[in-house]
Amino acid sequence: MATKHYLAYLQGTMQTHWDRLAMKDLDGENSYTYAELASAITKLHTTWKACGIKEGDKIALCGRNCANWGLLFLAVESYKAVVVSILPDFTAEGIYSLVDHSEAVLLYVGPNVKKKIDPTQMKGLKATIFMDNMTIVEADDKFRKAFEGADAAFAKAYPEGVKLKDIQLPTDNLDELAVINYTSGSTGNPKGVMLTHLNLSGNVEFACQRIPHKPGDTVLSMLPIAHMFGLMFEFLYQVCDGAEVYFLTQAPTPTVLMKAFAQVKPFMILTVPLVIEKIVKKGVLPKISSPMAKIMWKTPFLKKVIRSKVKEGLDKTFGGQLRYLIIGGAALNGEVEQVLHDIKFQYCVGYGMTECGPLISYEDWWAYAFLSCGKELPQCHVRIDSEDPTGKDGEIQVKGINVMKGYYKNEEATKAVFTEDGWMRTGDLGILDKAGNIYIHGRSKNMILGPSGQNIYPEELEDKLNSMPCVVESIVVEREGKLVALVYPDTSKDGQKALGTKTLTQQMEENRVFVNKNLPQYSQISAIELVASEFEKTPKRSIKRYLYK
Repeated sequence: MATKHYLAYLQGTMQTHWDRLAMKDLDGENSYTYAELASAITKLHTTWKACGIKEGDKIALCGRNCANWGLLFLAVESYKAVVVSILPDFTAEGIYSLVDHSEAVLLYVGPNVKKKIDPTQMKGLKATIFMDNMTIVEADDKFRKAFEGADAAFAKAYPEGVKLKDIQLPTDNLDELAVINYTSGSTGNPKGVMLTHLNLSGNVEFACQRIPHKPGDTVLSMLPIAHMFGLMFEFLYQVCDGAEVYFLTQAPTPTVLMKAFAQVKPFMILTVPLVIEKIVKKGVLPKISSPMAKIMWKTPFLKKVIRSKVKEGLDKTFGGQLRYLIIGGAALNGEVEQVLHDIKFQYCVGYGMTECGPLISYEDWWAYAFLSCGKELPQCHVRIDSEDPTGKDGEIQVKGINVMKGYYKNEEATKAVFTEDGWMRTGDLGILDKAGNIYIHGRSKNMILGPSGQNIYPEELEDKLNSMPCVVESIVVEREGKLVALVYPDTSKDGQKALGTKTLTQQMEENRVFVNKNLPQYSQISAIELVASEFEKTPKRSIKRYLYK
């Protein structure tokens, strides 16, 4: 199918929304109309050209959600360079590793990252720049001189400012690399997902056609913008189709979110299950758990009244203008989804992964099948690797214009993720019913979804734990949004010798604190539990993870 470049959408939106707000920091100073966005993009292009940055160069962005992150993304993409998106939660060593691995020539950082890194540790960089005010943190004299002289060059080239006629965004590079998105902060063998402009355009095109905006639509960017779910559906599609994007620059605590929803009044909320589960479990379930409420909930005539009141309350919680609640990243708790289904809330559960930029399946809430994750996109086809795809679980495999180019500088991983006939293995297990609805019933991969959509790989944490004193083997599991390590301890003579005068409990707590020192907050271990015997294993000696919760 012919696909329209997402920058063509953006250019059209600039033409029709020139003086309207494009994006703004909710509690900050930076704000851009589409006209101001066009001018700022042009100024960045002028600066990079003066500093010797070329098409195809890698430019890394590592900072909190903010308007300048969005500006930089659009500027890099329209310069025909490549965005390297790195979560700011990664450790300093993780950031150094990913910047070096990506071969980035520029690094733009937010305030928290600026505090914790030493730019001189990344030898391939021409400069490190503070994204909040676009000032140099570290650069050599030659770059600094060119950078400082770029303002004059911009003023000379555009003495009357940037006009609409000056904006010509490139749309002839659909097959070229657009983004390297790192799914892990590992310093070992990182996976940088290579997404092309076609991959991004397939996602934007679907969203613009399926969920077009109305004048004045607003959205809150609260998921990590360095993660593809947040980047694509809370920012890129929104700004390409004329929404007003408000960036939540604070940690998304329940109190902060409630205030932000009331202020922004978003038409759409995209989130991970944990956020919705907390809201429903705290604000709804207690009200409908009494014996009388349970009777009313199912009694004809009465149930309509009580369910209507619950829905009205949830609508108000989300700002009062919500038309779409789209949940992704993992399965939604069954009890919570049942409540949303009963009150006919405008929700659906989608399905995707970074490697598909990210969307694979979706269905509008009014046609959404309960407990499914929607239907395949026209841009991304799905098959089930099973002799009975509608009745017996098999691996979900995908193919289409949303599917990545591969993993950056990792041919082995790229080869392993594709079948011989070119379908990408998702690692998820499910079925596809006769109506085309996808139902996910498990994961053959072990990735855990963090509270804000971050990818957590338990093997990485287990590898660190297994090297600690008195640990024979371990499994990291998720419980109510927290990570718990199950540890089979070393109780042999060598283990007792390693303990010295400490108890096992004391040693495990020391292990936990030590491991957490070098982990981002979202992947830190909250507790260690000791188990009495070795974990059960397959004939290949792999731990049967599904037995442990």
